[in-house]
Amino acid sequence: MRLRGSRAVHHVAWMGCMVALCFGLSYLEFLVPLPIGYYGVKLGLANCVTLFALYRLRVWDAVILTVLRVILAGLAFGGLTGMLYSLCGAALSLCVMILLRRTGLHVIGVSVAGGVAHNIGQIAVAVVLTDTPGLWWYLPVLLVAGTLAGTLTGILAAMVIRRTDLWRKHKEGEQN
Repeated sequence: MRLRGSRAVHHVAWMGCMVALCFGLSYLEFLVPLPIGYYGVKLGLANCVTLFALYRLRVWDAVILTVLRVILAGLAFGGLTGMLYSLCGAALSLCVMILLRRTGLHVIGVSVAGGVAHNIGQIAVAVVLTDTPGLWWYLPVLLVAGTLAGTLTGILAAMVIRRTDLWRKHKEGEQN
């Protein structure tokens, strides 16, 4: 589906707003780490925006949004190594979420699977880069964290999707 004219401009504006929102949420997580005592555990709030894009826009929009989010956050907060970890985790997560989205699974289930896949991807990269197989022992902690974070971000994304659907129906009702 190719967008033309004012629809294309509107779409680019939407994407720009979503990239900015992802970046802002990533910055918030950078500033306020979770005080739970485990390294690397985050809520992944920017994933709410990715889920919205996956459920209400085109798949390629979610891919572009994810890549831009990882690059911008990596350059601003993490450096090249952190960006590599994030990119691998995000790529695996997004692939899993795209496949599960096509099955009709609810956004919360897709989000949980994405959170778990993200952590698996990051641990796999860490094991390869550091040649430290013992890092796999940290995976159970990250799987629990990914499940909890995925549930929370899935609930938030479901709320946003529902609200925007209601808003869209309301706007369409006003135009008729």
